[in-house]
Amino acid sequence: MPTKELVTIFRTRKSKILTTIAVILLVVAAILYKLADRYLIEHVEVKVTPNTSITQGTSTGTGTSSGSSSSPSSETSSNSTPSSSSSGGTSASTTDTNAGNDDWNYKDDNETISIKKVETGSGSDMITYYVADVTFNGKMNLLTAFAKNSFGTNITQNTSTIAANNNAVFAINGDYYGFRSDGVVIRNGTVYRDEPARVGLAFFNDGTMKSYDEEEVSTKDLLAQGVTNAFSFGPALVTDGEIAGDFSHVEIDKNFGNRSIQNSNPRTGIGMIAPNHYVFVVVDGRSTGYSRGMTLTEFANLFKELGATEAYNLDGGGSSTMYFKGRVVNNPLGKGNERGVSDIIYIPQS
Repeated sequence: MPTKELVTIFRTRKSKILTTIAVILLVVAAILYKLADRYLIEHVEVKVTPNTSITQGTSTGTGTSSGSSSSPSSETSSNSTPSSSSSGGTSASTTDTNAGNDDWNYKDDNETISIKKVETGSGSDMITYYVADVTFNGKMNLLTAFAKNSFGTNITQNTSTIAANNNAVFAINGDYYGFRSDGVVIRNGTVYRDEPARVGLAFFNDGTMKSYDEEEVSTKDLLAQGVTNAFSFGPALVTDGEIAGDFSHVEIDKNFGNRSIQNSNPRTGIGMIAPNHYVFVVVDGRSTGYSRGMTLTEFANLFKELGATEAYNLDGGGSSTMYFKGRVVNNPLGKGNERGVSDIIYIPQS
């Protein structure tokens, strides 16, 4: 074959190879951008102005950041407290103090907050969790706030940062609505998202809470019934005083990276004992010898033992955080490092 023809063939093949590589690189770049746009790049849909009314917006406040995320050190006592179903009959050691305003208790004219640290089991089966017992004397002063005062996707801040910015005395992480594009999101009386997808949680202005099927109850009906806040995560753990169902296989999201969440994990949940009487539970986990976390079944059983007539599972894992009086009281993932979240549930400092 003549040399000129060989050169032409070589150049043609080289051109095809370069074109193929360029196309592959463009496809990879497009995929990477799409993933970044979905999971990393902030998208602000609504800028929220902090407010003082539960029917208008989040509580105003100029609290400064605590700058601390370490677990508190405190002595344990043998006072009777609920224990996890995984304890195998082992008595739970608890952190407790007398009622009053200190590192574990808070009281003002409208609310009383008491927090206990509970440890059950031992070795690889050890579980550490925190229970906040909250009673509202008049109105239910339970508010919500978004990271950076913005509703949208991929907008995150640490629970402690959002709490401090809103002058919170107590806070837990919410449902991390920003990780998904569906669900019903009502915050402080305003509907931000109306894409029914799962069993949600509704707070009412009479001091009660109830899980509900988002696909069966409209946001219009929710607001008419006096709903102030609605969260979309789940599952419901306790309904009408009984364990809500079988938790052998539960999936919250249908997007990339979704997996069943029934195994032992860090947990955040909220339960209602009676109108205006709530328990908030944060379970540490994924840390051998400190806390393995709880299964959904154990978590549901714990809320029932605490006396909850209604209970609901919120976002867990690295998000699970409890904030009280300027500090993070639990130990996220056993490393003391918070993970940014989309939103919090909090009680403002009076």
